Amino acid sequence: MAEGRGSLALKPDALLAGLVLWAHVGVILFNLFGLIAVPLGAWRGWEFVRVFWWRALHLAALGIVALQALLGRACFLTLWQTALLRSAGEAGSEVPLIQRWVSRAIFWPIPLWVFALLYVVVLIYALALWHFVPPRRRSQKG
Repeated sequence: MAEGRGSLALKPDALLAGLVLWAHVGVILFNLFGLIAVPLGAWRGWEFVRVFWWRALHLAALGIVALQALLGRACFLTLWQTALLRSAGEAGSEVPLIQRWVSRAIFWPIPLWVFALLYVVVLIYALALWHFVPPRRRSQKG
């Protein structure tokens, strides 16, 4: 690598931390998409919102997020990213990603319990969607 570019040098752990961040963003978008697509898709007649494995994966992802928050723990992806950043010699944070984003957006420090409550409400909403817009197995049509 070129001299004088040490800070820009590619560090494997920093690269992995970036990949974990993008995976985390993907999980967040997947969760948000499902919360919006299921009721909208039920109303519009979109079949994919009733695909069982997709709905089960969505519910499981939301359940893991809610459980971690109820236990007072940051998301395992946040912890993994932080460990990789620290291993690469960079700063990291054990504060959950969503909490950091929202706190930065509204400039208010929000305690973890507020996010735990929010995640539980979202999980209850997803469970209600499971009931009111039930997924179908392949053999079930109509």
